[in-house]
Amino acid sequence: MPPSRPASAADIHYRVEPTDLHAHLFTVTLTVQRPTASQELSLPVWIPGSYLVREFSKNLQALAARQGQRALQTVQLDKHRWQVQCTEGKPLVLTYQVCAYDSSVRTAWLDASRGFFNGTSLCLRVHGQETQPHTLELARTAATATWAAATGLKPLDADKHGFGLYLAADYDELVDCPVELGNFWVGRFKACGVAHQFVVAGAAPSFDGKRLLADTQKICETAIRFWHREGKAPFKSYVFMLNAVGDGYGGLEHRNSTALICGRRDLPRQGEARASEGYTTLLGLISHEYFHTWNVKRLRPAEFARYDYAQENYTELLWFFEGFTSYYDDLLLRRAGLLDDAGYLKLLTKTANQVLQAPGRQVQSVAQASFDAWLRYYRPDENTPNSTVSYYTKGALVALCFDLTLRHETEHTLDDAMRALWRRCRGGPMTEGDFAAVMAELGGRSFAREIADWVHGTAELPLKALLESQGVKVLEEPSQLAQTLGLRVAENGGITLKVVLDGGPAAAAGMAAGDEWLGVELPAARTKGSATHTAGWRLTRLDELPLFAGKARRVVALVARDKRLLRLPLVLPEKSTTWRLAPKNGSDAHPWPGR
Repeated sequence: MPPSRPASAADIHYRVEPTDLHAHLFTVTLTVQRPTASQELSLPVWIPGSYLVREFSKNLQALAARQGQRALQTVQLDKHRWQVQCTEGKPLVLTYQVCAYDSSVRTAWLDASRGFFNGTSLCLRVHGQETQPHTLELARTAATATWAAATGLKPLDADKHGFGLYLAADYDELVDCPVELGNFWVGRFKACGVAHQFVVAGAAPSFDGKRLLADTQKICETAIRFWHREGKAPFKSYVFMLNAVGDGYGGLEHRNSTALICGRRDLPRQGEARASEGYTTLLGLISHEYFHTWNVKRLRPAEFARYDYAQENYTELLWFFEGFTSYYDDLLLRRAGLLDDAGYLKLLTKTANQVLQAPGRQVQSVAQASFDAWLRYYRPDENTPNSTVSYYTKGALVALCFDLTLRHETEHTLDDAMRALWRRCRGGPMTEGDFAAVMAELGGRSFAREIADWVHGTAELPLKALLESQGVKVLEEPSQLAQTLGLRVAENGGITLKVVLDGGPAAAAGMAAGDEWLGVELPAARTKGSATHTAGWRLTRLDELPLFAGKARRVVALVARDKRLLRLPLVLPEKSTTWRLAPKNGSDAHPWPGR
């Protein structure tokens, strides 16, 4: 018999129990107090914030239904929907298991040391009752007796370790509040009077939790005051859930929490005064996901006013919601005092070069990239840099261009535009037209041409002129060899071509992704007293090419493809350049990026 339902539970009640840690199995008991006669249920096929159909139902097994002592038949309608024929109005109880073996922030994980889940992976949606209150019961087992639980849901009857009963206003809120389980580190702080909790799983003994809390508090206070100068946030509490692993990076935003993953080496370490590059990257991730609390979770595309969990939800606005958030994540680190100007410009240099070195920027607009996210962004292949552009990185540069244009032409900034959008849309659904209207109001002119060129076009952005107008020098320096050749490679005792960029010397030579570059032959040469011959050299690393090529501008690349050996004529370019941004000395420009 399934466990009894708590007296304070809502009509839609889930009991989640980590039943088999070694088999990675959660057991879920769903009680529907007032089902319809042909009650339909489904599991989402995607999770908001991660734009890919992930088919979470593939992990669901052993689904059974009953009313009282009577077992009922469940009929599967398609890949993610089921139907139960039952007596209308009489409590329906369903039990099932979910295999949780995805350690990312998007799905669910369970083993002997840690549990984590998003509701989109565990909680069947009860059709017709999505807007009713839902309760979630986190059940403790003998195997998890020492564990704690953390979630952004409102506790109704939870113990001091977090296990017990929680309330969600509706299904949307239920699945927008992930749950962390285990023996994690816990820290707390207040930002502008709002209680924040930070839980970290998997940290090494050197972890400096005090520093992480202090730096995160600065980020949160800067973000809250960015959106609300009076310092009043639109949420009552917030939870950061960070999983530290051997190697990993990522985050997923939620309405009053975020799930994060990073490498253990990137956490701050006790006794280290200077932030490592990895820790700065982690702070940027924290800043990014926290900024999303406003920009996409509340202010959001009109197409996301109501999520459709059964299929793709298309929008052309990810350049704004992901790109502008990517612009502000590092900018707010600078304003929070966690970066200086040089450190900020170093990060901006990286973003600019990522876009400028991708031929796809001349093929696809960021509006198209937003719409195509479901097909392209999460499924990169060897042609991705040639055919598409990132709505994260180019979107960030589009934000930069709008910001610097406002600063150059007016007394306003993009900060003013973001706050004006919040007020105009009342922290809710927005359209591109709302953005255009706000820009026109603040700029005193139409920005239709810029939106057409920068958002819907593929022309180069006016980055150099705008940066120089704000006291930033754009220096050109020699590119790395791989970029000069138009390659992205993997090196492990040999050279494997991962990507061949359109328009580069490697593409002109006929190289292809997947080729193994074995060596080079030099032009015929004559040595004293001998006949003409060709010198050949084995390559194991790309940086050996200049060593063996010497002053030669033409070589023959020896590559292996499908067990065939090919000789490809390769013309070595004189040089190529990459950007480096630096502040102008004695500049009297506006105080960007500090303002």
